[in-house]
Amino acid sequence: MKRLLIVGCGDIARRLIPLLQGRYRIYALSRTPQHLAPLRSLGVTAVRGDLDVPDTLGALAGLAHDVVHLAPPPDRGARDTRTAHLIAALAKGSSLPQQFVYISTSGVYGDCRGELVAETRTPRPGTERARRRADAEGQLREWGRRSGVRVVILRVPGIYAADRLPVARIERGTPALAPAEDAFVNHVHADDLARIVMAALYRGGGGRMYNASDDAPIRMGDYFDLVAEHFGLPHPPRVTRAEAESVLSARLLSFMNESRRLTNRRLKNELRMKLRYPTVRHGIAAARADRPSRG
Repeated sequence: MKRLLIVGCGDIARRLIPLLQGRYRIYALSRTPQHLAPLRSLGVTAVRGDLDVPDTLGALAGLAHDVVHLAPPPDRGARDTRTAHLIAALAKGSSLPQQFVYISTSGVYGDCRGELVAETRTPRPGTERARRRADAEGQLREWGRRSGVRVVILRVPGIYAADRLPVARIERGTPALAPAEDAFVNHVHADDLARIVMAALYRGGGGRMYNASDDAPIRMGDYFDLVAEHFGLPHPPRVTRAEAESVLSARLLSFMNESRRLTNRRLKNELRMKLRYPTVRHGIAAARADRPSRG
């Protein structure tokens, strides 16, 4: 049976593991000792290692036929040193992975002023965190060209699920931008993203990028309104961009300052994905049905 290494064992990994059991023998890298037992309970072989400490990654050499890299970059700096350390560890093996799937971000495109964005668009990341993701993409594509490893990059927008909705934000009354100044945002349901990763392992082309997005970009404020309506909450107040700069965090403003509409034709044509939640309206309705009562 082929061996798969998952790097970064958060929510998406936990959704992915059941999809791949029986197809792979699964290994999962974790730096946190208390996470090892829960991973083993999922039928996974846990491997202790820290991407920030290269000397702890020796067990990865020659370990896996395929790799899924879900770990985020460091919190600071221009370079994704974690991805560099992972590549170096894998390169020490007598055999290299065949397929390598990297979960990046659609933030690498930067602000596109609401335009339609395909994978052929030149990345122009506008934030430090997006620049680190773009750096990781560059490292992996260059490694793939040199080594023959088939590197597949998924550019992922906002991930949501029943437990990943901005309900608390809406309850706090955090404002959204006025419609005339609002930005387009893109989403993917966490369950669909796990299925996209699986499709990328089987059908992704080497050196290819895929926008891992649903079918329907939406204005950010309209998304918040939709969540509010499904959970019986008042719509967030709307403010001008100038007003927002005085009341919102820099991180939230950074998302509001970028507007783009991702196209997902490659996702459907090459990976042959049929999304369970083609729009956030579908996903939020399902989330409301699944969400436990708080009463």
